[in-house]
Amino acid sequence: MIEMLKELQPDLMLALIGIGVAFAVLVVLSKALSPKRRLVIAIVELTASLLLCCERLSYLYDGVSGDIGYWGVWITNFMAFILIPISTFIFDHYIMNLFREDLDLKIPKRLWIVCGLSLVDTLLVAAGSMFDGFLFSINELNEYSRGPAFYLCYIIPVLTTVLMLWVVIQHRKHFSKTIFLSLLLFLLGPDVFSILQAFTYGFSLGDLAIMVTSLLIYIFAYLDINDKVENANRSKIMHLEEQQRLARRLFEQTATALANAIDAKDEYTRGHSLRVAEYSEKIAKHMGKSPEECQMIYYAGLLHDVGKIGVPDHIITKNGRLTEEEYDQIKQHPVTGNQILSSIWDYPYLSVGAHYHHERYDGKGYPEHKKGEEIPEVARIISVADAYDAMTSTRSYRAAIPQQIVREEIVKNAGTQFDPEMAKIMQHLIDLDSQYLMKERNEAHELKVDQTLENPEFGTEISEGIHISPEEVTIRFLCESEPGAGEEDLYPSLILFDSLDAMFHKDERDAKNLFCFEYGHIRMDGTITCLGARKIEPLAGSEAPSALTSADSVKPRTREYMIKAFRVKDHAKITIDDGTTSRSIIVAFPDSTRYAYIGLTGSKCTIYDVKIERSETSAKAGDIPRIAEEISYIRENEGDIPNVQIDNFRSDVSKGTLITDGMQMTFHSMSLPTARLIWHCPYIVLFHSDNGEVNGPGYREYALIRLDGEYWDGVDVKNTSSISKEGFEGWDQWKAENKKGIDVTVDFSCIENGIIVKTANLGIALENTTKIGGGKGVVYVALSGDQCAITNIRIKK
Repeated sequence: MIEMLKELQPDLMLALIGIGVAFAVLVVLSKALSPKRRLVIAIVELTASLLLCCERLSYLYDGVSGDIGYWGVWITNFMAFILIPISTFIFDHYIMNLFREDLDLKIPKRLWIVCGLSLVDTLLVAAGSMFDGFLFSINELNEYSRGPAFYLCYIIPVLTTVLMLWVVIQHRKHFSKTIFLSLLLFLLGPDVFSILQAFTYGFSLGDLAIMVTSLLIYIFAYLDINDKVENANRSKIMHLEEQQRLARRLFEQTATALANAIDAKDEYTRGHSLRVAEYSEKIAKHMGKSPEECQMIYYAGLLHDVGKIGVPDHIITKNGRLTEEEYDQIKQHPVTGNQILSSIWDYPYLSVGAHYHHERYDGKGYPEHKKGEEIPEVARIISVADAYDAMTSTRSYRAAIPQQIVREEIVKNAGTQFDPEMAKIMQHLIDLDSQYLMKERNEAHELKVDQTLENPEFGTEISEGIHISPEEVTIRFLCESEPGAGEEDLYPSLILFDSLDAMFHKDERDAKNLFCFEYGHIRMDGTITCLGARKIEPLAGSEAPSALTSADSVKPRTREYMIKAFRVKDHAKITIDDGTTSRSIIVAFPDSTRYAYIGLTGSKCTIYDVKIERSETSAKAGDIPRIAEEISYIRENEGDIPNVQIDNFRSDVSKGTLITDGMQMTFHSMSLPTARLIWHCPYIVLFHSDNGEVNGPGYREYALIRLDGEYWDGVDVKNTSSISKEGFEGWDQWKAENKKGIDVTVDFSCIENGIIVKTANLGIALENTTKIGGGKGVVYVALSGDQCAITNIRIKK
């Protein structure tokens, strides 16, 4: 093996010499390194190349007769010896340059010692070479041989290597990994191979190692520069992203502060702009807008009313009807808003939203009477969001309008006041808002109540209703009783009720208009008053020590209380903790359709510091022991698939059925006794899933078709619907007949990449075509709805 390498050695040396010279040229031409670094590395490359060139020539002249042969052997071997300390001297300066430019540290004294020792070694080699036979000898055949002092010439190089290695290892944390590795290779590689060279005469391992590690110095220097550039770019990008994040945050905070300042001009509009922004963003998301577009629309909604800054306060806060002149001033706020926001060049959509959000789809709006799609899309979105929040919020001249009535108003004004597409999306958002979260939110506040439970006017001061849902709600609060309060006044109470606006109403007219229904009262000591509920009973064996860590507050006559409540269909479980005992109470509601709210109240006490938390997991059937029979309207007349009772919006659904061409589905439908709205009727759901069931694996909903004529598009789907109302006798008759019960027939036709659904009921004839992008595939149908019972479902294929 060694003999073969010896034969290849001249060619290998020549190749490495050429590479070394080329690298030296590249280093000089490079702009990435500093001038001093380029000079040092170029000298390292040239010195190593010269060393290897001399070593190669020494082999070529070895044994050549004559003076040329003698001097060729002598000069090349002399250069090979003397270039060793010179290369050490140059490499030492390379490390010094790293300390100056990269580490910005004081150069260690050991490196100066290395510098001095290298010069001394150079002089010793020069002097020793003058004595024939001391370092090397040349015989009469002009053949080179090592002298007795050959091994002594390695003492100083080894010592200098140790000193440099000591410095490098000591400061390793300051070097990059790439540079540190290159330094180790250059310091250890040649010495290791030089030791081996002592045992491989005729093969210049040491010189070859110096050449290779010199090349690596250049390569690793460039790798280090690339890493630094990459890190610098990454840091710059991160810095820019952070600056953008801070700028966005500052913009959001400024915009929010400005919007809050405008809303604060009237106590009845606090939070209005923020809610409009949130609703606008929801609409944009359902339209399939990108996150950037949704954010744009959010900010446009947030600042849509900024022009009100120019409207006098007495007009904004006026309780009575505005005069014509005052109304004209109000109508100028979109123009003022446009003028204020148009100077924000980078966000032109802000001024557009402010300028046109009071335009109407039929052209009867203001300020420019634009109509249809002449109105910018962002303004059409804000328009319906703005109207929705205005109707669901309390005003000085009226209470908040219940959400279901607001929905009817949006349906009524679609195509006139609102863009039909945006109106339909808002209707869908209302349908999905089962807990009525899309409304003006009043923070739980301090209550002062002066009545006793026995007082007929009990509940004069009651908190906003806290919804009881399948997701358990935890309510904590403090209650301070007034001095002189009786034993029965020491405990706050819960009022269980339902109403359209989630507020309890004592006034008979308000209670009737807002369908306020009282289930009963529960005092925190366990005293129960059952009113409209079927039953309210304590759960046997549920009493336990209090779960509260502190029953009594530091304040006198003050106690902490906790309530946990959740609901499954027509039953609720309410756990009350008075700081001494925890007990559970089961409530059986009259049905599963009405909502249930908790209102906090009391007698001669102050309730404050109310905290509300809601679990993310839903309760299931069996989590509440039943104390009354389940209310069911689907026990009889079962058809091909099980009957289904839908107590609230899509709260249940039938089994899925694969649609085939010419298939017909018939069923009987009856609105539940609590139904009062036109959309309390069956819905037809077209979908795909891996198991053929709604919400199954791989679920994709293509269409939601309601018997009242409304429909909803799914993802990657285009729905077209034609509605005929020939023979339709009005919505009151529609609701009345649905209460009695109707028989429904639905026909299905399969077309290319789509499904046609036809049905006619009570004078409303529907034909809906659902075109599915990317191919039709397998499509199923299921029945759902809102507050209706569907029985005797038959499938004819």
